[in-house]
Amino acid sequence: MWWGVGAALVANALYSVGFVVEKRALGSLPALSAGRPLRVIRVLATSPLWIAGALALAAGFGAQLVVYRALPIAAAQGIFVSGLVLLLLLSSAVLGEESTGRERYALGGVLVALLMVVASVREGEDVVSGGAPWMLVLLVCVPALAAGVWLYVRVESRAAKRHRVPTSGIGYGVAVGLLYGVSSLAIKGTSSRLTSTDLGEAAWSLLGSPYPYLLLFTAGAGLVMSQAALQRCRASLIVPVCTTVTCLFTAVLGTLAFGERLPEDPLLLALRVGGTALALSVLLAMPRHDPPPAAAPS
Repeated sequence: MWWGVGAALVANALYSVGFVVEKRALGSLPALSAGRPLRVIRVLATSPLWIAGALALAAGFGAQLVVYRALPIAAAQGIFVSGLVLLLLLSSAVLGEESTGRERYALGGVLVALLMVVASVREGEDVVSGGAPWMLVLLVCVPALAAGVWLYVRVESRAAKRHRVPTSGIGYGVAVGLLYGVSSLAIKGTSSRLTSTDLGEAAWSLLGSPYPYLLLFTAGAGLVMSQAALQRCRASLIVPVCTTVTCLFTAVLGTLAFGERLPEDPLLLALRVGGTALALSVLLAMPRHDPPPAAAPS
């Protein structure tokens, strides 16, 4: 289990560095729109700095495959969310972003909630699942993908209206978080298929499942949607919201889909359920709009 924890911490560092480097690169690129995906990809491919950030995220993906081979889904999500602390430090030091007091309290609440989830995991009692019925996975993932795309389009259309209060990016974060939640389940499923030492057999098993196709869709749509949103909103807000939604989606629905049973001990069960409920409550209470800029002195 401990080497899985180490891999999760490495993934945290890679993801945090990757997002911050990408955000830094996006500041010097032309305005991106998710409605023009090919242009988004073409513009991003011209930025060496953005490509460096993307490579860091890809390395984090590789580390995540190792994590899901060693840790239960719920425990992995709790450790992944702890990486928000590093992200906030980097976004402040590198990007100069400052969170409001309400946002800092909210993010603190999220960390407490997911530490409760981690505390509910006991080595030897939680079983790491080896797979899930693919029809059940699709039943969970397809509605989530539809909801994420619908929400993103709705936020885009509202943001395009004149005289609206500037959006803080909560809606974008939730929408992209749903896509990445599906991606996280697909990563878990992929790791369960890569158990054979015969490369041909492992590849055939993987291609016969929905996981590579879910990964392709979420990688493409998630790339375009997340980069357009990240360019407009603070990384110190949109990434934590996205991460929270992803981790809660994966921990709750992934645990059910992959048959990783909930704790039988009442205290551990209360910690896991209570932590999930607290994180959702904090997310719903976060401000939906940035405060208007202060008027320049006359």
